[in-house]
Formats: sequence, structure tokens, C-alpha cells
Amino acid sequence: MAEPPLRPRRRFRQPSVIPGFGITFGYTLTCLGIIVLLPLAALVARASGLGLWGIWAVATDPRVASALRVSFGVSLLAALTASVFGFLIAWVLTRYRFPGRKIVDAVVDLPFALPTAVAGIALASLYAPNGLVGEQLAKLGIEAAYTPVGIYIAMVFIGLPFAVRTVQPLIEEIDKEIEEASATLGADRWHTLIKVVVPPLIPAVLTGFALAFARGVGEYGSIIFIAGNLPYVSEIAPLLIVIKLSEFDYGGACAIATIMLGISFVTLLAINLIQAWSRRRFGYV
Repeated sequence: MAEPPLRPRRRFRQPSVIPGFGITFGYTLTCLGIIVLLPLAALVARASGLGLWGIWAVATDPRVASALRVSFGVSLLAALTASVFGFLIAWVLTRYRFPGRKIVDAVVDLPFALPTAVAGIALASLYAPNGLVGEQLAKLGIEAAYTPVGIYIAMVFIGLPFAVRTVQPLIEEIDKEIEEASATLGADRWHTLIKVVVPPLIPAVLTGFALAFARGVGEYGSIIFIAGNLPYVSEIAPLLIVIKLSEFDYGGACAIATIMLGISFVTLLAINLIQAWSRRRFGYV
């Protein structure tokens, strides 16, 4: 007599700490929709009142195009700089012990807590032609304040904490025995850094870059004091939106904001795709 087929053993899912997946999931989607999606939809709806040609006319306006180039171009350069130096700072804070390390670690978070207007005034005073640093740069023929260079400095200042804090936890998780094993196999320091240390950190570095870039594009308070706000030279897109609002040109302000939203979305999507590829490429999830 044939034996009955064995029934597959039923797997019981471990209960979550917070019960009720349906309720919590619905609450999450509701909050996300009300807080994030609804305002963005209202923004796009208001800008769509101008029509595609109206939005295109706003985007191709020389002053708007110049402000967008300054905002996104300088943000990209500042995010790259913050990513490089953020990686170095995170490495030093994680791998070395020195007097004042805790103080340096706390100073990294200072741009998070410092009001943006205070940061802008401090940077403008420091890098002004008669400032402590600006005076020395002026002797070298470099104008920092009231130029795109000042915008770059402010964006690096506000983006550096994101680059440090996203990489620092992963550096702490890297076991030093892996580096020692690489050295015993004959690899020098450079190859150990490139082949062993850097690959698992690439997704975190890209995350820090994306956060620093997004913060730089939308930054306003810490930039307007040091930028000079000269049209076609050092005027950023958020400032132009404020100017449009003060002129009661709500459609134009929403159009500029929608253009920035679209460019930011495409840029962050590309960064996320590269980040996902790097995780698959190097085998880290």
C-alpha cells in the first residue's frame, strides 16, 4: 500500500514587535501621502496651469536657466567634495584614537544643529574680502564670498555631515583581520584599500553623496548671505523662487519648483540605480 505523500511543513512567521501589519502599513501610506505626495502633487498641479509651453518658457528663461545651472552644478561639485573628505574624516574618527577625538566627532554634527542663517552669516564674515580667511584668499587673487565659490563652500559645509555619518558605521563593521589577511597574501596597502576596503563602502558613499547633493540643491539660508545673489552669476534657484513669490508670480514660482523637482528626481533615481548596481556587483546587500 502506497504511503500518503508528505505534507509540506507549515512555516510560522515570527510575530513582529509591532502587531497589525495592515494597520501599520496603511498608516504609513496615509502619512506618506499627506505629508509628502499631496504637497508635491499640488505643486505640480499648480505649475501645470501654465501648460507645457509655459513651463518650457520658464525653464528656458536666461535668468532661470542660469540659476538652475548654479544650483545643480555647484551642488554636484560640493557633494563630490563632501563625499571624498567625508570618507577621510569617517576613517580617521573610526580607526584612530587621538586627544580631542570626541570633540571632533561632535563638531561633525554641528551643521545639523546650527541654524542655516547663522551658518550663512558666519561663513560670509569669515570669507568676506576683509574676513579672516577671505583676506588671505584675496591676496592670492581668489574671491570666495559673493561668488559661486562662496556657494560651493556653504554647500560643502552643510553636506559634509551626511557624507561622514553614512560611511562611518560601515567602516566600524569592517574587521581588521580582513586587511591583515590581504597583507599576508602579498597585497600592498593600495591594493588592500581598493580591492578590500572600498568595495563594501561604495553604497554608503553613494548614499552620502545623494543626501549631500539633495541638501545642497534645496539649501537657502546658509547660501544667500555668502552668495552675493547676483543674477546670472551667483543667484540660486531657491532664491529665485522666493523672488517670484514676492512678485506674486505664483505660477512661475511653482514652475521653477517643479523643474527642480523633476531634475532632482531623475538625478537621485540615477544615483539609486548606480547604488543598487554596486551592491550586486560587489556582492553586498
